[in-house]
Amino acid sequence: MKKLIVIGAGMASGRMLEHLLEQGGDWDVTLFNAEPRGCYNRIMLSPVLSGEKTYDEIVTHDADWYEAQGITCRFGEKVAQIDRTAQTVTAENGDVLGYDKLVIATGSAPFIIPMPGHDLEGVIAYRDLEDTQRMMSLGKGNKAVVIGGGLLGLEAAAGMQARGVDVTVVHLMGHLMERQLDEAAGYLLRKELVGRGINVLVSTNSKEIVGQDGHVKALRLENGTELPCDLLVMAVGIRPSIALGKDAGLAVGRGIHVDDQMLTSDANILAVGECIEHDGAVFGLVAPLYDQAKVAAKTLMGEDAQFVQRDVSTKLKVTGCDLFSAGDFAEGEDREDIVFRDPARGVYKRLVLQDNKLIGAVMYGDTADGNWFFGLIKDGTDVSDMRDTLIFGPAYQGGAAADPLSAVAALPDDAEICGCNGVCKGTIVQAINGGAQDLPSLKACTKASASCGTCTGLVEQLLEVTLGDAYAAPAAQSVCGCTDLTHEDVRRLIKSQELKSQPAVWQELGWNTPNGCHVCRPAVNFYLLADWPLEYQDDPQSRFVNERKHANIQKDGTFSVVPRMWGGITNPAELRAIADAADKYNVPTVKVTGGQRIDLLGVKGEDLPYIWADLNRAGLVSGHAYSKGLRTVKTCVGTDHCRFGTQDSTGLGIKLEQALWGSWTPHKVKLAVSGCPRNCAEATCKDVGVICVDSGYQVSVGGAAGMDLKETERLVDVATEQEAIDVTVAFVQLYRENAKYLDRPYKWLAKVGLDWVKERIADVDERARLIAAFELSQTIYRKDPWAEGAAKPRAFAALADLTLEAAE
Repeated sequence: MKKLIVIGAGMASGRMLEHLLEQGGDWDVTLFNAEPRGCYNRIMLSPVLSGEKTYDEIVTHDADWYEAQGITCRFGEKVAQIDRTAQTVTAENGDVLGYDKLVIATGSAPFIIPMPGHDLEGVIAYRDLEDTQRMMSLGKGNKAVVIGGGLLGLEAAAGMQARGVDVTVVHLMGHLMERQLDEAAGYLLRKELVGRGINVLVSTNSKEIVGQDGHVKALRLENGTELPCDLLVMAVGIRPSIALGKDAGLAVGRGIHVDDQMLTSDANILAVGECIEHDGAVFGLVAPLYDQAKVAAKTLMGEDAQFVQRDVSTKLKVTGCDLFSAGDFAEGEDREDIVFRDPARGVYKRLVLQDNKLIGAVMYGDTADGNWFFGLIKDGTDVSDMRDTLIFGPAYQGGAAADPLSAVAALPDDAEICGCNGVCKGTIVQAINGGAQDLPSLKACTKASASCGTCTGLVEQLLEVTLGDAYAAPAAQSVCGCTDLTHEDVRRLIKSQELKSQPAVWQELGWNTPNGCHVCRPAVNFYLLADWPLEYQDDPQSRFVNERKHANIQKDGTFSVVPRMWGGITNPAELRAIADAADKYNVPTVKVTGGQRIDLLGVKGEDLPYIWADLNRAGLVSGHAYSKGLRTVKTCVGTDHCRFGTQDSTGLGIKLEQALWGSWTPHKVKLAVSGCPRNCAEATCKDVGVICVDSGYQVSVGGAAGMDLKETERLVDVATEQEAIDVTVAFVQLYRENAKYLDRPYKWLAKVGLDWVKERIADVDERARLIAAFELSQTIYRKDPWAEGAAKPRAFAALADLTLEAAE
């Protein structure tokens, strides 16, 4: 088996390995990466910064993927040297590895302006996850300065501003994004950003970075003005990382020289990505990088392939502002401009014509027709016949406005839809006809819209055009057929309009039915209960059947009864009571659950109040195994008995369960506390998991071990048991106040972002408010339903639709 070494785990090399594996390449692959991780979509770091996405959502190749492909990964390791004669690479730790073929994909490095103070702590670039995390660590009250008004600089500014940071952008040129936008579009972009609270200085030169005690304090401008900052981000461009290739004696210029087959000046070494130079050009957009990856894979397989530079358009979304540019939009005496402005809508379009051909386009605010204009530029189409209506797009050609989808239908099969991945219309249509009839399946088989996402709308239009009436366009899902409002809408309106009863919701929010239905009533009941605990009274009839019966109904019509065992701890008296109840009520099955409790299965409905009464007399209360609320707190024995235990995990688990039991939540909630990192209580797949360590407690959230399998993410580390309890209670209350009904915590976290949650939990005042709100609700709703049902069995039977044959 031939040995292949790849240096760099970026998007270009990741795509190359995909192609290589798809073609059946039989290689022993070793992958080095300076970052301590695999490939992730760098384009999507901006949504991670702003909180729209989590890092996990932008990972394209994780450790499991590499392992499944048999790729040896050396993450966090750099290659120190390449010996072309011996065909070896030397790692920083001295390991020497041989190769038959080597691929250099070292990417690029951010340019740092060598002005005084550039080496101070707190001066960073915007290039990788660590840079993103530094910016994410800022919050309200912090100040940041961004040098550079290009795409990355503006995304950095917008992301930090969304987190409450006071941000100033300093740009040397006269308008923002001057490489992609003309002056008018740059003005509109600046106006929008200033309106969002970002201070933007153009035609401004930076002179010096001022520090204090080794840390950045301010940026001093050429005119003497100082801009205070806690963090300074330089986003002024990138340069290909060529040092490794240059030291090895490869031909280099601005980048490592490659030919059309992606071969360097050494036939056994290939290079792809931002580190290369091809025919005098270097590359920063993802589309040509993916083209290079495909060619490199074919070259490694011994197949003919050729990398051809192609025209690319730029379709961007800066802080929610749609931008598009393509071709040459510079002014010239032999050129003609067609301009459309709609100030009310914030729309600006400019087309540049030369000799009756479209040679450039700039669009702001409405970029839907960008691909059509780009096609005209690439094809050199004579636009004389459509000159008067050209600015209005393809739907207006040939007379009055047509169906907007006709523009998509009119695109030729070779029209590029997804610039990032080089996917044309014909490929997408072929995939749709082959069975990929929704956006996720199209992403999976063609990768269209799977990178930056700006072409998603166009891909969805292709689905609609191709499938016709068979296509169901994705839409925000309403609560049910009684309303067009989403769960999020209903929650927001209940709070903002102070709706405190179900009739108020039906009336004020325009419900289509008089009193809701079995789908919306439980959700609305919970929202009212969570938001107005003092004013609203729980409606048992608006709960699911198991919650009305306070037991889980089984397939044969009998019920499951699960007493609560605090932290999984029981005693002989409780065990005797359970055994006696099992005998007395002829319980056919007694089972230990995964949550360290005992389940009595097969209890008859008419016996429920009486078995509860017998168990209550022994001190046992409902385990709420049927509820949308706290189920269990699983524990290990911790320091009580285990020689590895670092803290009293059992004691903490009991305290957490006693604090949280009886609370109603959007979905069931399960906890676990492990006494050491060996994690015997399986805390890392629970909704909230606590790992005890020598220094205190690691609190993590958002795990799942059901239909979805997901590891928890670290919320916070605390030193004391009380802090662990407070953080957990605050997190549960935050979940209660904000989540969609029937969303488990991990699904809710995927929507709001862990960083949003961290920020609120870290805020001392907000944490105290959350705890107080939870405790208030508990004073009203924490009751043992078994005790109430046992005290009034016939009233319970009427509510739960049961028939009681036994005498009271």
